Amino acid sequence: MVDTVGRLRTFWLLRPMFNFKNIRELTCLFVTVCVLTSRSLADDQEFMEDFLKREYSLVKPYRGLGFSSSSQWDLMGTAVITPDYVRLTPDQQSRQGAVWSRIPFFLRDWELKVHFKISGQGKKNFNGDGLAIWLTRDRMQNGPVFGNMNQFVGLAIVVDTYPNAERSHDRTFPYISVTLGNGTSSYDHDQDGRPTEIGGCTAMVRNTVHETFLLVRYFKNKLTLMVDVDGKQEWKECAEITGLRLPTGYFFGASSATGDLSDNHDIISIKLYELTVHRTPEEEEEEVVTIPRVDNMEQFQVAVEEEGMSGVQFFFTLLFSILGLGVLAVVGLMVYTRWKDNRRKRFY
Repeated sequence: MVDTVGRLRTFWLLRPMFNFKNIRELTCLFVTVCVLTSRSLADDQEFMEDFLKREYSLVKPYRGLGFSSSSQWDLMGTAVITPDYVRLTPDQQSRQGAVWSRIPFFLRDWELKVHFKISGQGKKNFNGDGLAIWLTRDRMQNGPVFGNMNQFVGLAIVVDTYPNAERSHDRTFPYISVTLGNGTSSYDHDQDGRPTEIGGCTAMVRNTVHETFLLVRYFKNKLTLMVDVDGKQEWKECAEITGLRLPTGYFFGASSATGDLSDNHDIISIKLYELTVHRTPEEEEEEVVTIPRVDNMEQFQVAVEEEGMSGVQFFFTLLFSILGLGVLAVVGLMVYTRWKDNRRKRFY
């Protein structure tokens, strides 16, 4: 209260310096300051507007999804439409499902918001496998990578809920990763996709009581991945990759797979926005990219150390080695004794 009174007193003393004739002039000045401030903040974000592209979006009541000729999205595998979500896979073993956009994507600067849900009856680390959001050259391809083909060409945002190599590196699951495919590299499930990963973070997205979202923003060869999974309605940065060069003409999709373990994997909405970005003439004349790549890929390579033997494993290995040497020594002694006896008989 004292601080507030002091500020009012200071304003009253400084009032003659401004000499406002009426409240209208003060209001105009306030509006001008707000406009200038908002413009400066927009310039910091490097883009001014975004526009929802309905042809690349998937929202309720999912009228653009189906098997008709006018549909903009295709269903695949076990994917089914409900009034509230598109279920890629149910909480059952050995299922694969996907949705794929039919329209090739040619925007240079864009933002993708995905509202999804992963739930199931299995306990932690007894559920699987996860889902992935795709921007790839090929569409509608079954495969082992969360319901899509291996050795894909494009970009994948993988929401992995099952740790295949939990002890081999410092990582907590569920884990969201950005993965790049050039058509020759394979997704390594045994290492949870680590060799082709270029960024990621831990995100507790399974069996939550609140909504879960991820956001992918791509402009000026920079991709930013953010998540909102804590129920606080605020974005948290997950990964930022600079120097990422993505071709145009690819297709968006979402897929999921279950194996011996399972979960429900649901897509509630996919919203694609075109970003209006200010570019310099040099930036406008960028090279045409046909295969996705990232500058200085070596910076993302992480050597995964093999798990060493535990104390119990070392003990039994040493014990069996000693027993094996003992057996070999006994057999060798028996053979030598028999050979010596046979040699003596030759002299009788």
